[in-house]
Amino acid sequence: MITWMQRHRKYLVITIWISTIAFIGAGFVGWGEYSYGNKSGAVAKVGNISITSAELQKSYSNLFNQYNQLFQGKFDEKQAKQFGLQKQALHQLVNQALVLNLAESYGLIVTDTELWNIIKSQPLFAKDGTFSKTAYEETLKQNHLTIKEYEASTRKELLIQKTLYLLASGNKPIEQKSLDSALSVSDKINYKLLTPAMISLTASDGELKVFWEKHQKEFKTEPSYDIAFVTQIRHSLSPSEKEISDYYEMNRQLLKDSSGKILSLADARSTILSALNNKATEKEALRLYIDYKKGALQPGITAQKVAINASLSPFSPELTKEIMDLNDQKPFLKPRKNGNEYIVVKLEKMNPSRIKTFDEAKTDVSALYTAEAKKTKLQELAQNTYKTFTGTTSDFITHADGSKLAGLSATEGSEFLTKLFTSKQKQGFVTLESGNVVIYNVLEQKLLQDKTIADENTVLKLKGNLLDQGLIKALESKYPVEIYVEGI
Repeated sequence: MITWMQRHRKYLVITIWISTIAFIGAGFVGWGEYSYGNKSGAVAKVGNISITSAELQKSYSNLFNQYNQLFQGKFDEKQAKQFGLQKQALHQLVNQALVLNLAESYGLIVTDTELWNIIKSQPLFAKDGTFSKTAYEETLKQNHLTIKEYEASTRKELLIQKTLYLLASGNKPIEQKSLDSALSVSDKINYKLLTPAMISLTASDGELKVFWEKHQKEFKTEPSYDIAFVTQIRHSLSPSEKEISDYYEMNRQLLKDSSGKILSLADARSTILSALNNKATEKEALRLYIDYKKGALQPGITAQKVAINASLSPFSPELTKEIMDLNDQKPFLKPRKNGNEYIVVKLEKMNPSRIKTFDEAKTDVSALYTAEAKKTKLQELAQNTYKTFTGTTSDFITHADGSKLAGLSATEGSEFLTKLFTSKQKQGFVTLESGNVVIYNVLEQKLLQDKTIADENTVLKLKGNLLDQGLIKALESKYPVEIYVEGI
């Protein structure tokens, strides 16, 4: 069963569990603070399954990183808000929880053997092609994950897949034949692309203010942290030859060149000196940490003060996250490396997220208002013109000819044709994910002489997507969904 599940990860709506694996090597992204109405700290409850704030944070972070890859590293929090990533993240977790409730009702479990078969198959945990427990533990530790957290999330992922596997079915001849016939239809169409750029719109302050008043909770400041920190500058010692030699003998297995060959003492000398100086600096930083906690800093040592948040910080993302995890009970952070120096951080005040004033939010309000207003007016333009427009006439095209539509990208063309060939309307319009709209008129239709034969996986994927949609609707009526988080 596990082998089958590894090959057939096709139920996209439900089974994209926010697996901890997704966070290994990916940046951590925060979305701010929200008010939680459940005393247990859950952000939602679906049937008997609670969704925690940590799971929502991971779901959001994973989605953010996926979009960031699609946008080639240029995706930011502003775009995330426009795309509704917070809602998407929660929606994914709710769908997953619905399936987990179903699994619970069936008494399904994932055995330890099944779990370990999956874990041992992950290349990230392999050394020389074989699973290494040391590599497993170190990889999780480097990514701030505990074994318990990782195995719990992986077990949930497998349980979801196992449940869906029980509901899956293979292709039937009539299904294959029906899809083959559908794929062999070709249309000649007249079409026109409408874009938001065609809409001219100027918003007054009065209109923006009314919009802001209705959507205030969508415009919040990030939580910020007032901190103080002291710095331990890097030591530059002159260790004795014996100290250098002793270090070399103790660590020679780690002192290797790019080919894996152990360096000679002479070649490793600069690396050893750097390591010894770093060790001495860290030792002094620990003394500084103790003095700072006791309120007994040496004369001449003054703490620097700065306010940081997830988006604006002079420190690395990893160090910033550690600082943001400080609280009134544990306000001090032990020495952490910052460049070539060490710093000791103290949290002085945490400033929770708040709703922005109109003036603070005006730029974001204007952007969102304009986008939504243009979207509405574009729909009105499509509705008013799709019966009378003059556009571009295509040759006979099939569902696979998305790249042949002038004016549309290949992605937009494929999306448009997918929707066109499932529509019963001769004339109409299709709204694309990009926000653009295509109005169309089907002029002629015919069957191809050489029928297109649908790939078996295409049939399976189509059936899987339909199953997803139907299953989710059925489960929503069976298991109550309670949302405690505000602002999403």
